[in-house]
Amino acid sequence: MIEDILDLDRYPIDREGSPQWQCLVDECKAALAENGMFNLEGFLRHGIAEQAVAEIRPVMDTRSHAHKRMHNIYFKPSIPELAPDHPALRKVETISHTVCADQIAGSTVLSIYEYAPLVRFLAATMGKPQLHVMQDPLARANVMGYRAGEALNWHFDRSEFTTTLLLQAPEIGGDFEYRTDLRSDSDPNYDGVAKLLEGRDPEAKILLIKAGTLNVFRGKNTAHRVTTVEGNRERMIAVFSYYERPGVTFTDEERIGFYGRAA
Repeated sequence: MIEDILDLDRYPIDREGSPQWQCLVDECKAALAENGMFNLEGFLRHGIAEQAVAEIRPVMDTRSHAHKRMHNIYFKPSIPELAPDHPALRKVETISHTVCADQIAGSTVLSIYEYAPLVRFLAATMGKPQLHVMQDPLARANVMGYRAGEALNWHFDRSEFTTTLLLQAPEIGGDFEYRTDLRSDSDPNYDGVAKLLEGRDPEAKILLIKAGTLNVFRGKNTAHRVTTVEGNRERMIAVFSYYERPGVTFTDEERIGFYGRAA
């Protein structure tokens, strides 16, 4: 039962239209406007994060897709208006391990992802008329693992919003670091990007997230990364993909690029 998984007493996302639901939506919208994100700490009930990790670990340990790449903050080979050696194009390394939705059928993670009141609640917080689960059998919900020495490095998101659920925090590191509104749609702020990549931006912040926390983040113009993990316990986080139109899937080429396989 979903009420045994999610703390619906604290976060009444199942009571759409009620004063309590509307209050939570308003709080989340205000946090998005001010900070570019909101966090629902304790979204999972006690012990559920550990249960989800136990379900996923056998796949993560044996059949996850290891992804290692050098990239710039834009995930693009070049920027036409920048010289190839511009410091805003400085290369960084990302290493992660991905479990796809088709590998965890019937899991706790997928039951949360598909929970219709959650989808409607997220749409309300984002000011969207409607959101839909993704139809892609691989990409709809992923679980990312980061082991000792691994990190998700500086980048901007392609999508307007990113929804994640932290399942397991590492012993050391694996912190979420971000720089709010580093660029805008009208100003790429390449010098500011270079300053961040050189570690000279005093406005960069670190957010400490506990396992069981749902995070919604507006990352299109806010640069962010996950710092290098240390210790024996990997960082494990579920990433939920929702779209404003139904029926969205990746192309075979995109699946191969992200997961090493088309099906």
